[in-house]
Amino acid sequence: MTDRPEFTHRRVRRGLIGPFGGRQLLGGAIVILVTGVLLVVVTTPLGAVNPTGPNDPQPTPYALGSAPANGLRVGEIPPELTITGSNGQPAALTDLDGKPVQLADLRGKAVWINFWASWCPPCQSETPVLRGIADRYRDRGLAVVGISVQESSASNVAAYAAKYQLGYTIAADSTGDVFRSYRLYALPTQFFLGTEGEIRAIVPAPMTMARAIAQVEAILPPSGGPASPSP
Repeated sequence: MTDRPEFTHRRVRRGLIGPFGGRQLLGGAIVILVTGVLLVVVTTPLGAVNPTGPNDPQPTPYALGSAPANGLRVGEIPPELTITGSNGQPAALTDLDGKPVQLADLRGKAVWINFWASWCPPCQSETPVLRGIADRYRDRGLAVVGISVQESSASNVAAYAAKYQLGYTIAADSTGDVFRSYRLYALPTQFFLGTEGEIRAIVPAPMTMARAIAQVEAILPPSGGPASPSP
């Protein structure tokens, strides 16, 4: 009788999921995680504006000097946005499109004046706040005016505004006249004006979204739209 070959059964190795082993699954998970983190970083503009806890560090202003003893005060009417023209005569500050920016033209509206610089880290951190507030309250009587100071050129300001799609009014104080008339000592500095043009609040620090909403809600026209200026 012919001897038959011995029968042996070998167990087929299978992965944790189908044909994929543990190492392959781990490698795939790492790739997905890294890709997700990169997407968040790329699509989040500038500084984070998410709420922070009570013990988290908060952004601080960039100090330019000591606070002046005779700075502008709440309740006062701030200086008009005037610079020295090329002919040596007073002229209106203009926005990036060359249009005059004058507070007298904004009477009846709530106004947020933001003094900032494109090279200033705390100014950069609050840029998403300004952009969001301007979009949110544009139809409720708020005018946001960003005045860039101590820049090397107006083109740098325009490039920054274009990169981050800033739709509110932006002007470059190239002469430093507005900077000096408002007696600034830190960047960013905020001036919140009521509908009569009076200073309602001065904040020499970056704004969080919650703090900005509180300040803006306090100065909006009662009807939610531009108020009629007093004669």
